[in-house]
Amino acid sequence: MSATAPPVSPVPTSTTVKRPSPVKLTDRAASEVRRIIANKQIPEGYGLRVGVKGGGCSGMSYILGFDKRREHDLEFADHDIAIYMDKRHGLYLMGTSVDYHDGLDARGFVFENPNATQTCGCGTSFAA
Repeated sequence: MSATAPPVSPVPTSTTVKRPSPVKLTDRAASEVRRIIANKQIPEGYGLRVGVKGGGCSGMSYILGFDKRREHDLEFADHDIAIYMDKRHGLYLMGTSVDYHDGLDARGFVFENPNATQTCGCGTSFAA
């Protein structure tokens, strides 16, 4: 008589669980992201990539674009939009909000980062 063990469900890892995003989109930013997805026909399986890279006049620059999920990414959701972020960027982006401005003097996405110790005039570069 042999007993069979019940099927074991795979335990989700922290890189595959959708959870509240450490990067928040304002309503205006989420609306603009949805507009871009529709107008540019961003394919299924792509999400909004938020990250940082070295460079810029203050030391680091923000990354914002559409991309497929990568091996070291954490996946989050905000306003029902999939957000991908390399887990190594979390230190620099925790608590950041992304807004969208559409005015006469400025147009585009704007990052409000509580971790930034210095920013530049263009708003796309910071030091932490």
